[in-house]
Amino acid sequence: MIALLILWTHALAALLFGALVFRQAQRPAGGWSNAAFVGPLVLTTLWALAVSGIDFRDVSTRIAESARTIAWLGFMFALVRRERTGNRALGAVYGTVVAIAVIGALLAVLELVPMDADAQAQTESARLVFGMMVAISALVLVHHLHQAARASPDAAWHGGRLVVVAVTIMWSVDLLVAVSAYVAPRWMPEIVAVRSVAMIGMALLLLVAVTRRGDWTFAVSRRVATRSLGAIAVISYVGITAVATSVADTYGGDHARLIQTAIICGATAALFGLLATSWLRAWMKVKIAKHLFRHRYDYRAEWQRFTETLGAPGVGAAPLDGRIVKAVADLTDSPGGLLLVPDGLGMSSAAAWNWEMTTVSATRSDRALAERLRLSLRIIELDPVRRGTAPAEEIASVPHWLSACPAAWAIVPLVHGGALVGAIILARPPVDRALDWEDFDLLRVAGRQAASYLAEDRAHAALADAQRFDEFNRRFAFILHDIKNLVSQLTLVARNAERHADNPAFRVDMVATLQDSADRMNALLARLSQTHAAPSEPFQPVDVAALVNRVVGARRAQHPIAAQATGQVLARAQLARLEQVLEHLIQNGIEASDRDAPIVVAVAANGATIAIDVIDQGCGMSPGFVRHQLFRPFASSKPLGFGIGAFEALQLVEAMGGSLGVFSREGEGTRFRISLPAADTMEAAA
Repeated sequence: MIALLILWTHALAALLFGALVFRQAQRPAGGWSNAAFVGPLVLTTLWALAVSGIDFRDVSTRIAESARTIAWLGFMFALVRRERTGNRALGAVYGTVVAIAVIGALLAVLELVPMDADAQAQTESARLVFGMMVAISALVLVHHLHQAARASPDAAWHGGRLVVVAVTIMWSVDLLVAVSAYVAPRWMPEIVAVRSVAMIGMALLLLVAVTRRGDWTFAVSRRVATRSLGAIAVISYVGITAVATSVADTYGGDHARLIQTAIICGATAALFGLLATSWLRAWMKVKIAKHLFRHRYDYRAEWQRFTETLGAPGVGAAPLDGRIVKAVADLTDSPGGLLLVPDGLGMSSAAAWNWEMTTVSATRSDRALAERLRLSLRIIELDPVRRGTAPAEEIASVPHWLSACPAAWAIVPLVHGGALVGAIILARPPVDRALDWEDFDLLRVAGRQAASYLAEDRAHAALADAQRFDEFNRRFAFILHDIKNLVSQLTLVARNAERHADNPAFRVDMVATLQDSADRMNALLARLSQTHAAPSEPFQPVDVAALVNRVVGARRAQHPIAAQATGQVLARAQLARLEQVLEHLIQNGIEASDRDAPIVVAVAANGATIAIDVIDQGCGMSPGFVRHQLFRPFASSKPLGFGIGAFEALQLVEAMGGSLGVFSREGEGTRFRISLPAADTMEAAA
């Protein structure tokens, strides 16, 4: 009964496919490629006749099945043949599957060679494994063909979708037949009968599909090529493992089961280890882009990922600086990056992504790098700098800490409106290579786009600061009004004192008024927080040690504080401004420290620089607060602080030609360091 069903259903399938051949041959030129479509129809007809008239187990039937499979793969490849982009990628993918199908046909012929029972079983198992590999690989290719059909807006793809369904049915039942023959051979006749019914359904779908007209051109993407080659590699890996276990079963003797277990465990661990290796994935992407495509980058996909990374704010999202570094680094598969921003005449680190900030030897890099980037706006490749083959200007501009870091790969300037707003140091990608013209073009455009985001963010921050200043000005106007009232009260008291000084009641009222005025003045002074500008004064040699001792002596009644300053240490500075800076920093230390925690102010001469350290053992500050908030106006770690002290101190020190650094750890304390130029010998003598 089953044999009769196989005979008639395969004969009916052959009749239907023959009708498709006749109908397709009568179509006018154009539309589908007749040679590509008629070929698989003819071979499918011959295969169905072989199964019906000979036997599905005959060698000629198996060879016809391999030929049918190769013909259908050729038809699928013909759909994209007219597109230049991706032809080599598809050739590699389809060529591999065709090679596996040819090997399966050769194994079927090899079964005709006289051999013992074990060798015969081994050859048959290998043929079935290769048959499963062909079916699975073909289904992977059909899946990507289906994705292309869904993405196409052309109505001609309606017929293509039907063909996708038809070949999916064919290779699905082929996979079912191969698996059944490998696992449960006794069910083969029933499975073959089911396949014949499926082939009839496939013929009917194709009959509907041939009534559709249109162009079947499409291009494979890098993702399709990468996943297809990866799937084929995994399938081949699994197939080789299955053949190895079969060989172990034949020749392993008493230890066959142990050897098979070792092969399976080792192959599985090796497979997962390879799949989890980022270097292997990066190497595969580089090789595919280099050998199968005209360009290194899929610009549409890269730009979509770039803009998505930049424009992804929200709760829990990384800061914009970090997103900019990640977006640019992802373009070249760099595992990390560091953002430098202009800081005075130099550049300082502002944000990092997968980059250890401790590898930066200083908070401010050499000024030559900033000057070089401002003038040239060129991407600097660091390997030629290390080899000494780069231009002399680039070699001289790269700071030592950067050239000594082997992970640093390239410097990408961020240019907006002709001005430098930052630079990104890219880490070396897993697959090391030299930058080419495509890298330079893409990074240059991406740098300009990232610079526009960074400049916009800085503009928003400046606008917010301006709004805070406006709010502060309004508060200051209220304070001035209160001061005017206090002055009026004190003037009245002084005027009446000339006439009523002998009146005891007046003296009591006067004392009460003076006490109230003093309290209100102290409150106003606390609210003002010393925001007045320091008077202009000339630069002169200032005895820093004497100044520190005087300021510390005036503060000892408020808090435990010690001065480590002896001898005469002369710096070129402005006395009033330097004293104001010390008052700011000491007050910050007092407010951040416990009542009994001492504060130390130390002075040291380091050649041409005078260093003044203000050290406390208070609560300390986080690296993020120090980097982004400490020296910004109105940013304070104290609940009631205005955030003016550190900002004003930095402005005053830089106005004197010095620098203000900070070293802080949460829970351990903070050290502010004022660095000023030492007084010239002639000035000191005068």
